[in-house]
Amino acid sequence: MGLVANDEPVERLFTQGMVIKDGAKMSKSLGNIVSPDEMVGRYGADAARLYSLFAAPPDRDLDWQDSGIEGIHRFLGRVYRFVARHTARKAADWKIESDKHDLSAQARAVQRKLHQTIKRVTDDFKGRWHFNTCVSAIMELVNALYAAEEAICREQGSAAFLPYVQRNLVLLLAPFAPYLAHELWEMLGETESLLKAHWPKYDPDLAREEELEIPVQINGKLRSRVVVPLDSSEESVVNRALADEKVGSAIADKRIVKTIYVSGKLLNIVAK
Repeated sequence: MGLVANDEPVERLFTQGMVIKDGAKMSKSLGNIVSPDEMVGRYGADAARLYSLFAAPPDRDLDWQDSGIEGIHRFLGRVYRFVARHTARKAADWKIESDKHDLSAQARAVQRKLHQTIKRVTDDFKGRWHFNTCVSAIMELVNALYAAEEAICREQGSAAFLPYVQRNLVLLLAPFAPYLAHELWEMLGETESLLKAHWPKYDPDLAREEELEIPVQINGKLRSRVVVPLDSSEESVVNRALADEKVGSAIADKRIVKTIYVSGKLLNIVAK
């Protein structure tokens, strides 16, 4: 006879990992405790929170590294500086998505990266709870913004594009670094509470890659990589590969016996 007559109160057990430091789980007896108050005082609450989420998935052990939280602190500084440099940009109609055809190539790449990031973070919120991959995706987005900053600042296709990117970056960051996100939201001139702002939505069309990088093998050995439009035919991929300098050198004075193309993934040229 069971102890309870009703069903189990939960459908799934989620066991959280331990925090490890210096090769052992944190313990007062081992003297390897890290004080949260000390970390908050030195780096801020957002950095302490973000590092805890980024260092490991919640179901794995977290190996605490002081250098790790220092890196997170620097990352948050990069986010702050990027947004702060452009707070004077008008935010009128920033919620209206720019048409991809109106944007320059670099701005379009940023737009694609933004929508891919929104998708990754949204999907991870739906049950995986792997917030470390969410933070990693936001870091990649910030790196892309820095790389294209000059280009998107002078973007002529849409005056609302940079404000749109800035505000969506803040919205993505809000669950992980809420204090900084609220400050940046106000710096951008938003009067509506960030807590009431709608979560950004990704557009599959805007998130879709427009080009593919295809590895090119000669007799099974990797020789080069070529970039082709997403919808390229096998003939187009082969012609692009044959025009590649490295491929040309590898098959010089050889006869092409056949080509094997795995759509969107690999091209192998058999030559004798």
